[in-house]
Amino acid sequence: MKIFRGYHYRGIAPACALTIGNFDGVHRGHQAMLALLRNEAQHRGLESCVMSFEPHPRDYFAQATGKPEIAPARIGTLRDKLTELARCGVDQTIVLPFRAELARQSPEAFIQDVLVAGLNVRYVLVGDDFRFGARRAGDYAMLAAAGEALGFEVARMNSYEVSLPDAGAEGGRRSVRVSSSAVREALGQGRMDDAARLLGRPYSISGHVVRGRRLGRELGFRTINMRFSHWKPAASGIFVVEVHGLAEQPLAGVANLGVRPSLDPNDINGGRVLLETHCLDWPAHLGPEGGYGKIVRVELLHKLHDELKYDSLDALTTGINKDCDDARAWLAAGHAQTRRQTTRDRI
Repeated sequence: MKIFRGYHYRGIAPACALTIGNFDGVHRGHQAMLALLRNEAQHRGLESCVMSFEPHPRDYFAQATGKPEIAPARIGTLRDKLTELARCGVDQTIVLPFRAELARQSPEAFIQDVLVAGLNVRYVLVGDDFRFGARRAGDYAMLAAAGEALGFEVARMNSYEVSLPDAGAEGGRRSVRVSSSAVREALGQGRMDDAARLLGRPYSISGHVVRGRRLGRELGFRTINMRFSHWKPAASGIFVVEVHGLAEQPLAGVANLGVRPSLDPNDINGGRVLLETHCLDWPAHLGPEGGYGKIVRVELLHKLHDELKYDSLDALTTGINKDCDDARAWLAAGHAQTRRQTTRDRI
């Protein structure tokens, strides 16, 4: 998949079939839309193209207005988004920097300058709640009318739904519209099974392993640390995890995703959100420094509890020991294998 930061670059397809959105999480609704986009692109002899935005438009407006509460919790990093888009078979992705100029652009100017002059779209597929342009004034009807006048097709895809267990009825199920908001809600409540069903895969975070304070090593719990590039992750707390990319087989572990309230916020990582993972069995061949610089993917399988603030290093050590014991018990009960099978069955 080709990736472009903007659309004024050589190598961009001379014409394309396009879909537009934030694609946070690249969930099963997104996947269904991308499958349809690929089919329509192939039918027309076009490249399939995704247009997304960084930062998320609501992140931009949260900063511009001084209202951080309106920023959405972030499901995945840009790396994770692009990885999943490529996995879905997209030919190219345009990442538009969302800045003041784009925020002020009228729907009409967006159609003319970006879609027509910039990308030469021949087919545009959008969701049933699609809005665009300054003050979200553009909608499907406006886009369809413009397509008819300017010579490109416009199509709309209806909502995608999945069946989830209904906590209010024993053995019952409920139909849920798949959306990034639904994924954020499941992750925020620690419902990792529901998040996996909405995503079509276990929830995971990927990135480079970076150096931390090495406090875990001093306490007897070596960790691999990854920065989460957004200040507001959709999930937080202590999780049973599997680490991919360090060894031939996934490594079971316990991870803390958050701001580490028991530690000094002025540590080497500057108080940023970290995913700190302790592998229950560290591979001897990696040695003590073997993880640094590697790109790994950590699957968050089961939430043990929220982050806790410990009063001392002794209390922290006791807490980590208990988390490791609880993780081993959860894994020994076969939950991870059952969970993967359930996820596959739901796709």
